[in-house]
Amino acid sequence: MEEYKSLKIIQKSPNSLVYYLYLNRSRRFNALSHDFFTEFPKAISSLDQNPNVAVIILAGSGKHFCSSVNFQTLADVFKETHAADCARNVKRLQRHIKFMQEAITALECCRKPVIAAVHGACIGGAIDLITACDIRYCSSDAFFSIKEVDLAMTADLGILQRLPSIVGSGNAMELALTGRRFTGSEAKDLCLVSKVFTSKEALEEGVKVVADEIATKSPLAVIGTKAVLLRSRDLTVEQGLDYVATWNSGTLLSDDLKEAISAHSQKRKPKFAKL
Repeated sequence: MEEYKSLKIIQKSPNSLVYYLYLNRSRRFNALSHDFFTEFPKAISSLDQNPNVAVIILAGSGKHFCSSVNFQTLADVFKETHAADCARNVKRLQRHIKFMQEAITALECCRKPVIAAVHGACIGGAIDLITACDIRYCSSDAFFSIKEVDLAMTADLGILQRLPSIVGSGNAMELALTGRRFTGSEAKDLCLVSKVFTSKEALEEGVKVVADEIATKSPLAVIGTKAVLLRSRDLTVEQGLDYVATWNSGTLLSDDLKEAISAHSQKRKPKFAKL
């Protein structure tokens, strides 16, 4: 397994198909550094391509999940805009923003489901991260804030594009314009997270149960469900139905369907080939 400066990958149980991807700069409250934006898509891709991985849990080491983008990372972006030609500065800045966006979008490009387990602070860029995840949970000590507006910025890593479909456009607008802090309980009411656990320990155990359950399913069915849900987000119902018909016409002939039916009739747990 490759070593990273800003991340840590752990398989907690031998033979488990669930892998943990930790934001691993606890002394900086896991603030997103330049190393993160370089390493994160590589780490996600390596897990996606690993046949021994069925589900990924994204969590933060230390006291907090993530305290947004590191200020030094932002400062470094503006250092690059030193050309005398304003247009060239604009294109450099645009290129860097796209580079950072692609790191977050790697979560959606990953075929395997990614579950966010949030404890403590989840600020700014951290919400960009979790809104690109497939399922989100938090502990009761979690708190959230879309902080970019307080830094005289328009959030540009995906939160303004993904959050409205999760919490509704009105709620997204209010949270993004005020930058106010809200609790895990409110996040649950807004449907930003699916459940709030009483403690970090309960969160870890609860998320593990969910991930282990998903890992028992047909990997073809799991990646298909994620792909169709994400694609249907941008399609009409008719277009979405056509997309899933095309998808299933290529996957229903797999051995997984036969195994699922056989296991059901024999009252045993199915055993699916890795993907």
